[in-house]
Amino acid sequence: MARILAFDYGKKRIGVAVTDPLQMIANGLDTVSPQTVMNFIADYLAKEQVELFVVGLPKTMRNEASESMQYIEPFVQKLKAKYPNIPVEMFDERFTSVLAHQAIIEGGVKKKERRENKELVDMVSATIILQSFLESRRFRM
Repeated sequence: MARILAFDYGKKRIGVAVTDPLQMIANGLDTVSPQTVMNFIADYLAKEQVELFVVGLPKTMRNEASESMQYIEPFVQKLKAKYPNIPVEMFDERFTSVLAHQAIIEGGVKKKERRENKELVDMVSATIILQSFLESRRFRM
């Protein structure tokens, strides 16, 4: 089985997570800049098989697309154009940053390190998006 690659797309940073080959568990992979993300994906695909991209879908509490969609839509279009054989699914990312902060605190990361290492929050958010996607898919089957 091939892996699933997930993205928590932000204006400054993109958290990236990936599944194991059996698509059971999501793991944080890296945090990259929007300027380097396409090169990062190309390098990753040269080493690993990926069958699906999952991109966090930012929604408001009213279930409407948030302002962040203006950055995410062009990214999704680039993915579809460059990798037409790999489907792209959007997945609701509401509360993932809050859950990521909570998980990092519960993991014992000190306040100073949390403040300095914003990349960690993005990577954990991508992991939460991907794990939530995997769980929702199990319920659909």
